Amino acid sequence: MSTGKFKAGAALLGACLLVPAFAADLDYGKPGTPVKLVVGYQPYYTQAWSGVVMRGKKFYEKYLPKGSDVEFQIGLQGAIIVNNMLAGKQNISYMGDMPSIVSTTKTEVADVRLVANLGLAWDQCNAFLVRNDAPQFKSDKEAIAWLNGKTVAVPKGSCTDRFAQATFKRFKIEPKEYLNQNIEVITSNFRAGKLDAAVMWQPTTSRLVDEGLARLIATGKSVQENDGGFLAMRADLIKQRPDVVKGWLEAELDAQLFIADTKNAAEVVKMAKEQTTGFSEKVLWNSLYGRYADEAGGGEVRNIMHYTFTPETLELINRAATFLHSIKSISTDKVRPEAIEAKWTQDILKERGLKAPIGEVKALPASQAPKL
Repeated sequence: MSTGKFKAGAALLGACLLVPAFAADLDYGKPGTPVKLVVGYQPYYTQAWSGVVMRGKKFYEKYLPKGSDVEFQIGLQGAIIVNNMLAGKQNISYMGDMPSIVSTTKTEVADVRLVANLGLAWDQCNAFLVRNDAPQFKSDKEAIAWLNGKTVAVPKGSCTDRFAQATFKRFKIEPKEYLNQNIEVITSNFRAGKLDAAVMWQPTTSRLVDEGLARLIATGKSVQENDGGFLAMRADLIKQRPDVVKGWLEAELDAQLFIADTKNAAEVVKMAKEQTTGFSEKVLWNSLYGRYADEAGGGEVRNIMHYTFTPETLELINRAATFLHSIKSISTDKVRPEAIEAKWTQDILKERGLKAPIGEVKALPASQAPKL
């Protein structure tokens, strides 16, 4: 898997779903018996790195029935994971907010539900980059104003698109061109000087900055627009194997607590390096633990693990669903109530004596970054 083939976000999420007419319920066996699970996850989206930790640390082995078999499959696009979930090829998935929501709306194909939050952040998806020779701005607000009349690119239909359009609306920005481009094209166009700006997600944001192809000038913190990730499961798994659902979510809580403890930063980055191609440890570290300048929308906290469905996570889901409906990626502007299974995580938190959010990933000083 080379970065040259990495085409995440190449098309609208709703438009690229290519699934069978109907995926029948799968048979997961009786509660207590070993289970075979296929897990789709996105190591190329930092917000979803609890999936990276689950694969690397195998926390699920403590909670699933003995003899269970878990296979992890990398998805370069959230839409690919959505396809596999709907087709019954994957049972559990780690995704960004947009594909997660899309997956719950295709009930004519299969019933997919959200069971946990992977985190909320200001800059995991919501990061404005400008060409490296752009003016030096005194603040993120000044930089955003500069975007008026410029050529801006995003993978449309993704969280980057939602953030860009919300920012344009709030600041009354009218780009000269607003282009639909995937990561590979955005990278090559920055290199060729054909773009003024783009919105990108981590860890690609950090890679573009590290390679000197672009500068970070604003994040969701600049305009109070957050982003998030979610854990989804097929409803047939939830119905047939409550023991597996609870076991996986117990392990997911362990994974999120592990990430939130910055003493584990080096180990988390090492696992991410092993599960990706084309990213240095320094870039991966910056994507989750690095500290960006305040004038570029940086802050002390890089990710907040809500784990369960708090008012903040539900507000993001509602806002994202409204946007997806507005661009005709989904047929409704609201997620159906039964698509959010909050009781599992709520009960687990109560049993462990914890409250949401269960942890924060604090930005660390540059002195702690891996050396080249």
